[in-house]
Amino acid sequence: AVAADSGTQACVMAPTGVLARQYADKTGPLLSQAGMNWALLTGATPAAERVQIHARLQSGELDVLFGTHAVLSENVTFKHLSLVVIDEQHRFGVGQRNALRAKGPGADLLVMTATPIPRTLALSVYGDLDTSIIRHRPVPGAGVTTRVLTESSRDLAYGAIREAHAQGQQAYVICPLVEPSDSADELEDGRVTVPVPLHDTATELDRLRLALPGLTIERLHGRMPAGEKDQVIDAFKRGEIDVLVSTTVVEVGVDVPNATVMVIENGERFGLAALHQLRGRVGRGSVPGTCLVMTHSKGNG
Repeated sequence: AVAADSGTQACVMAPTGVLARQYADKTGPLLSQAGMNWALLTGATPAAERVQIHARLQSGELDVLFGTHAVLSENVTFKHLSLVVIDEQHRFGVGQRNALRAKGPGADLLVMTATPIPRTLALSVYGDLDTSIIRHRPVPGAGVTTRVLTESSRDLAYGAIREAHAQGQQAYVICPLVEPSDSADELEDGRVTVPVPLHDTATELDRLRLALPGLTIERLHGRMPAGEKDQVIDAFKRGEIDVLVSTTVVEVGVDVPNATVMVIENGERFGLAALHQLRGRVGRGSVPGTCLVMTHSKGNG
C-alpha cells in the first residue's frame, strides 16, 4: 500500500501457483477496496491476459503483482518497482531472488520463511538484513500432535482418517513419488537386505479407495495441468473431497482448516524442513490436528 501511495509498484513472488493464488484471493480484495490495481501472474495465466498484465506493468497502471516464477520472465518489466516480497524464500535460488530484485534497482526487499535454511540464518546474524519474527499466528490454531508409526501400525493411520471423516473433517495422505517406481532404497536388517517400498500417489489412490470405502478420495501432484490442480484444491477446500492423496505440492499455500489428519508415507524420505511445513497443513482451525509419519526405518532419528 505504501509503495502504491508513493506512485511506485510492489511485487510478491511465491514458489507455487497455489500460494500465489492464495495471496491474490485474500489480499487482492483489500487492495481493491483501497483503490489499488493488482494482478496475478502464474504459469496458468492465459496468453492474452499475460500480454495485458505486461502492458499494465510497463505503463504503471498495475500497483501490485502477485506471482510465481513467471514474474522472472524477461517480458515482465515494471515502470518503477520499489518493493520486492519473496515468500518461502528458501524455495528460490540466489540467482532467482536477485533476478527479481534487479527489475527494480534500489527496491526494498522483504524475504519470508517459516523454515530458515543455514544461509538465511547466517545472513540474519552476519549479513545486512534486519530481522522481524512473527511469534504468533494471526488466527490461533488448535495445534498438531505428531506420531511416528511403523507399517505394523497402519491400521491406526486409517482409523484416524475414518474417525476424522465421521466427524465431518478431511485428511491428507502425502507420498514421495507421483507414479510407481521400480527403484527402492535398501536397509540392512542384520544380514538380510530388505527392500523399502516407496509410496506413490497413483498406487496409494487405488489402495485407499479399497481401504476406505464410501470416502471421496482424489490425488494431486505437480505434473498435473495448473487448471486441473486448481480444480482439485478448490474441491478439497469446499469439502467435496474427503481425502487428498498428494505429493509435497501442498507443502505451502494450502489453507483448509477442516483438514485435521495428515498421513505422511515414507517419512524418512523427507527433510525436517519439509516435514515441518507439511504438518503445518493440519490443526489450522479450531480442531486439533494429527500428523502420522509412516516409516520403514529402524533408526531412532
